Amino acid sequence: MSSRDDSTPAKRTGAPTIKDVAALAGVSYRTVSNVVNGHRYISDSTRQKVEAAIAELGYRPQLAARQLRSGRSNLLTLSVPFVSHPYFAQLAHAVVTQAEHFGYDVVIDETRGLLERELRVAAGFSTILTDGILFSPLTIDLHRFEAERGATPLVLLGERFRSTSIDSVVVDNVHSSFDATTCLVEAGRRRLGFLGQVQVGTIGAAPADLRIRGFHLALEAAGIEADAQHIISVSRWDQSNPDGDYSREEGYERVKELIARPNGLDGLDGLVCANDLLAIGALRAFREAGIAVPGDVVVVGWDNTAEAAFSAPSLTTISPDLNEIARLSIVAMLRRLDDPAAAPQTDIAPYRLVQRESTNTADASR
Repeated sequence: MSSRDDSTPAKRTGAPTIKDVAALAGVSYRTVSNVVNGHRYISDSTRQKVEAAIAELGYRPQLAARQLRSGRSNLLTLSVPFVSHPYFAQLAHAVVTQAEHFGYDVVIDETRGLLERELRVAAGFSTILTDGILFSPLTIDLHRFEAERGATPLVLLGERFRSTSIDSVVVDNVHSSFDATTCLVEAGRRRLGFLGQVQVGTIGAAPADLRIRGFHLALEAAGIEADAQHIISVSRWDQSNPDGDYSREEGYERVKELIARPNGLDGLDGLVCANDLLAIGALRAFREAGIAVPGDVVVVGWDNTAEAAFSAPSLTTISPDLNEIARLSIVAMLRRLDDPAAAPQTDIAPYRLVQRESTNTADASR
């Protein structure tokens, strides 16, 4: 005779199944399947019972089978030049956070600005199962991009180049730089410089060209003539400079060189920097030389990195709305996935000028 008490349920072995969840929740396995797959026509009470049973049993849906049925992986790839740059690190965080709201996970790909890696992105990857790519290019030009373009849906981030055949999300570099420069003019400064220009045709030229265009437009609007000696170019990006050309080190070295010229600053009383890292390097160079910011020179950046609020002095900067950039890019991708034949469109994300100590001459005079 068996010693087993037949009134005691047999201990289940192995991973829980959809039928185990159904039995615990008191519903059919089809109802469990509908809850797992996000069907809308399920009552709240039923959904809650099923979700509670899933949590109690630790049930994991057969994701691969669901993906095969739907034709989607629910995975996006964000491809950026440098994850070490504060701007791209913050952008990645925003994209991951926004993607969660749409039921997507995100893989981060770092191209390091290498053409062969950006060509791989343009082709749509061959080793990553992804529904679509959010791509911030640095090196590839429009001709190569379109020549290598694969079938994987792709949304461009930024203004490295514009294509009428692909969705993109941008921040208005011209107008934002115009506003940054106007901020310095309104602080009473008339001998303004720009740090970050890259000669046309070099890597990363497009955003720099647009920002310096905004700088010149603001000077023209104020009736101020730009001084060529105060247009300070950063070093060209190459593989020996893994952080790219817009680094703290570049800002520090280029401003040190400016200060060391025979005529020194030659009246420079305001500096527009193409990003926050350059501006923070510039602040260090000014401080070492005994040049007061904002007393002698006012400084503005672009990015609103976390570091900007804690620099000494804290940095006035352009703050692009990264959460909105992320949301718009994901919405554009989902639109493309749902309707591959839809006309491509460009979405413009908002920005704001955040004024801090580096331009606050009123505080500096106290």
